[in-house]
Amino acid sequence: MSRKPLTGLAALLLACSALSACTSASTDSTDSADPQAAGSDGVEAAAEKPEPLKISTNLRGDGIAVDRVLEVSATGGTLRDVRVTSAGAQLPGKLTQDDTTWRASGRLEPGQAYSVKSVGERSDGKKVVRTSSFNTQDLTLDEQTYASVAPLQGETVGVGMPVIVTFDVPVTDKASFEKHMHVDSTPAQAGAWHWLSDTEAHWRPKSYWKSGTDVSVDIDVNSVDAGAGIYGQENREVDFTVGDANIYRVNMDTHQMKVFSNGSLLRTLPITTGEEPKFTTRSGVKVIIEKFRKKRMDSETVGIANDSEDGYNIAGVEYAMRVTYSGEFIHAAPWSVGSQGSANVSHGCTGMSTADAGWLYNMSKRGDVVEYTGTDRPMTLDNGYGDWNADFASWKQGSALS
Repeated sequence: MSRKPLTGLAALLLACSALSACTSASTDSTDSADPQAAGSDGVEAAAEKPEPLKISTNLRGDGIAVDRVLEVSATGGTLRDVRVTSAGAQLPGKLTQDDTTWRASGRLEPGQAYSVKSVGERSDGKKVVRTSSFNTQDLTLDEQTYASVAPLQGETVGVGMPVIVTFDVPVTDKASFEKHMHVDSTPAQAGAWHWLSDTEAHWRPKSYWKSGTDVSVDIDVNSVDAGAGIYGQENREVDFTVGDANIYRVNMDTHQMKVFSNGSLLRTLPITTGEEPKFTTRSGVKVIIEKFRKKRMDSETVGIANDSEDGYNIAGVEYAMRVTYSGEFIHAAPWSVGSQGSANVSHGCTGMSTADAGWLYNMSKRGDVVEYTGTDRPMTLDNGYGDWNADFASWKQGSALS
């Protein structure tokens, strides 16, 4: 007898019954084989994926300000090497102790394209390389300030010589600049900066320099923000030496100059100074600014007409040493020898015989000290190297960081 085909409903019920029996058997832990044995059938857990390594820089794009500090950082791993180049030069920098951040130790230059190549390492040891780039803002010379420094490299100066930094474009953020202006000496001597204006800053020690001191000046202002859209143009480094301690003491009442060197009195010279009250010589501490073997003395440079009663125009005045910007010199004055040692008859300069002037000139150098007493007309800080006419506590108040 032939069998009838299963109806659709019966076939469906039979299939479900068979499926239920199979599933029940495979999930029954009591019937299952050793789990480790089951694993050997080729079903293995997927390997743990390493954390993604991300390398990023804080500077990208165009017009980056030159006072920005470049940083490269890594998450999900460490940095192994960072190279930053521009026009063939490499920007220096170093990694932090945990190797996750690289920070530039050099500053950026204006109008340059910088390429950054960073090598990182993932937690699984795989190296990852990333590159990026940026361009710095271009600056005109009017947007940069250049520092001129005195003394000059290798110069030997007197114990009263200040460090003078002059800027060709005004610095309005003086504190920003002063943080990058350093003076070190051997032996060490305490001192401070004092800003005379937006374009001139002086550093002087608390007391006169010690003879034999070696001084290093580091004006590290390249690309530092000077304020008002101005940036430092270039770093300057100068080393100089302090020579013999020459200090000349002028008493305008007795008309004499006592010449001391390294604490010893060498000579007492008869002199004449400014006729009072018309041309009173200033009292206070002055410093030799510059020397001229011969110099024309022209009254018109100090506001006195040549053809007036007090006018003069004398060529070839010998052994002239400037001590103020306003026109006071020490020089040979053979025309006033009869008054030297007894009266003040000059237009403000310190005159002496040609022989005495030559002797003094030959032993003197920029930065030697001339201390004047005897008049009530005071010397000022900005009329030459007048730095010593303020006590040190007052001097320090002129620092932008005080």
